[in-house]
Amino acid sequence: MLRLTLTDDQQRELQRLRRDPALSPLERDRVEIVLLAAGGWSAPRIAAHLGRCGPTVRAALHRFAADGPAGLRQQRTGPAPDATRREQVTAALDRLLGQDRTWTAAQLAAALAEEGIALSTRQTRRYLQAMGARWRRVQRTLRHKQDPARVARATAVLDALKTRPPLAG
Repeated sequence: MLRLTLTDDQQRELQRLRRDPALSPLERDRVEIVLLAAGGWSAPRIAAHLGRCGPTVRAALHRFAADGPAGLRQQRTGPAPDATRREQVTAALDRLLGQDRTWTAAQLAAALAEEGIALSTRQTRRYLQAMGARWRRVQRTLRHKQDPARVARATAVLDALKTRPPLAG
C-alpha cells in the first residue's frame, strides 16, 4: 500500500485545486484520490468509493508521488505544438492577406505552397480562424455571371407584359 503524507502547502494546494472550475472531472477525481489516500484510505476502498478500478487509483497516487500536483493534470497526447512552424505560417498568411486582393482558402493554400509551406485548404482555414481573420461576401449580386443578351430579352418580355391591358372576365 502506498502511504501518502502531505505537507501543509500540498494540502492547501489540493484543496484549492479541488474547487478549481478549470479542472476536468477526471482531474478532480485524481485530486480526490490523493486527498483520500492522505486521509488513510486504501487504494481498493478509494476505487470502490469513486467507481474506478484499483490500478487507476494506484497510477494516480504514483504520479502524484513522482510529479506532485502537476502530475494530477491530464497529459496531452501526441507531439508538442510546433511554435516555429505556426509563426512561419502566420507570418506568410499575414504577408499574403496584406496584399490588395481577395483570397479564397484554396488560393491561399496554393500561394503558401509556392513559398514552400504545404497546407491543405482545410488547415489554411484553421490557421485563418486562429488568426481571427473573417470572411465576407465580395459581391451580393450575380450580375457578373449574367449574359447581357438574355437580360435584354427578359427585360423586353417583362415590359411587354406590363403594358398589356388586363383581361376582362
